[in-house]
Amino acid sequence: DCRNVRQGMNFMDRKQVRQERSNLLRLVLFRLFSGLLLIGGLLFAFAGSFRYWQAWLFLAALAIPLVMTLIFLLRKDPALLEKRMNLKEPRKEQRKIILVSGVFMLLGFFLPGLDYRFQWSSVPIWLVVVSVIVFEFSYAMIVAVFAQNSYASRVVEIQEGQQLIDTGLYAIIRHPMYSASIILYLSIPLMLGSYVAVIPMALSCLEIIARIKDEEEMLKAGLAGYTAYTQRVKYRLIPYVW
Repeated sequence: DCRNVRQGMNFMDRKQVRQERSNLLRLVLFRLFSGLLLIGGLLFAFAGSFRYWQAWLFLAALAIPLVMTLIFLLRKDPALLEKRMNLKEPRKEQRKIILVSGVFMLLGFFLPGLDYRFQWSSVPIWLVVVSVIVFEFSYAMIVAVFAQNSYASRVVEIQEGQQLIDTGLYAIIRHPMYSASIILYLSIPLMLGSYVAVIPMALSCLEIIARIKDEEEMLKAGLAGYTAYTQRVKYRLIPYVW
């Protein structure tokens, strides 16, 4: 009888896990496709044409690693995927930073379409191709961070039971996710054939510095060993620079 009860409980647990993963998958797919539709809509609307081939290239270059990352996290770390779905930033300072950064980010997606329509820039094809390669490299770096750090949530917080991660990329720089994000953001305008859009994207990246400073104050105060870690690994974003 006890064995049957345990088997029944295990079945219910597995059923609940499958249901939770199914709900998570639906949420992720909804955000993924709605995000691609929104970005694509902005690019083509401001370009005034579906012949904007750099936009098609960008959407493909974005969709492929997004789907691969989704598959990776669903199989290896669904808990981290669930954390990445949390967009509610608990810290007031971070919400302000995200708001300002978001404005520049939107400009970074508005301008390429206008640039295509009015032919402000003339980005050579070889530079567009190089930008795609750099974009994919930076996304691979983000996936490497996910593999090394199960606490890499989207919001700035100290999670229950969180441990200090100081191996892999974290043994080189303290914020490899932000480093990869900066590379990724700066490659987008060039991939879209726009020099003009580099300016707001670069300004958006500058907000990451403010985000890091606030985040490190929190980590030094609440994460055991973080202060000593900052003394061992001196560089935040770029080795031997900062």
